Amino acid sequence: MSAPAPTTSTSAATRIVIAGAGPAARALVRQLDQGRFAGSITVLSNRDDAPEDLLELALLPQVSVRFGQPASHIDADNRTVATADGMEFAYDQLVIATGSAPVAAPVEGAAQCLSYSTIDDAARIADRVQEVTRELGRRPLGILVGTGAAAGQAEAVLRAKGVRPVRTTARPAAVVPGTSTFGLAASAVVFEDGSSMSGDLVVLAEDRVSCDGLAASAGLRTAATGGIVISQDFRTSVPGIWAIGDAAAFDGVRLGLLVAAASAAGACATQLLTAASAASHSPEASREAAAAVPSPARSLQAAA
Repeated sequence: MSAPAPTTSTSAATRIVIAGAGPAARALVRQLDQGRFAGSITVLSNRDDAPEDLLELALLPQVSVRFGQPASHIDADNRTVATADGMEFAYDQLVIATGSAPVAAPVEGAAQCLSYSTIDDAARIADRVQEVTRELGRRPLGILVGTGAAAGQAEAVLRAKGVRPVRTTARPAAVVPGTSTFGLAASAVVFEDGSSMSGDLVVLAEDRVSCDGLAASAGLRTAATGGIVISQDFRTSVPGIWAIGDAAAFDGVRLGLLVAAASAAGACATQLLTAASAASHSPEASREAAAAVPSPARSLQAAA
């Protein structure tokens, strides 16, 4: 997706706080920077360590990354976010991008195989499949573990790339190492009863749940299956609060299964830039600006 249209009309007083520091959050910071956002961006991360691209974003003059300071409470009336260690940050616009977490504990040896949890995983799996096919000199046989929408998408990706998927809904006890030379050593799974399934690669597409715990304190609507309910333009049920990535749900489906993180971030950034521009022209209305901005036609569909 193309970057948001540059604008120079945003106010330096506009404060955007992003709860979360995963792929969607990092993509949003990049899009806001490319859109020449002139206000401040505070990223609240639950990790003490950080990927290289987040460290690079932290060097931007308008960006402050708070490592090891996850958001724990939202005061929507006063527009403040509190962290687990008691810090408080005021915001004009808040974006929740806290991602998702696996429902069950990791399968033993899971790090040695492929995983599918969002649309963004499709390209990575496609690249790996190409490597496997080249090494084997034939169509690979894949063991796919999982149920639900993620497993269905993973199966479609594997078939599209020439893999013969064998799908199991039974959760294995362990992933078995193989002898491949291309970096993915998993080629089989073993179940609790001692039975096993073997192939050329293993893909885990297990259930995940949105990390939507912040919704309660802010009074945000959540979906019955989990996730903060958003409209097509990524707005939540409370003005000034947005949600992207796996923390969000649209039409009852985890957003990561519908829209790539970068695409959602780009569409949301456009909304935030427009809201900031509107607020800069009418400072006294800055707290209501986002609710008044007309949304682009079907932003979520455009992002998809």
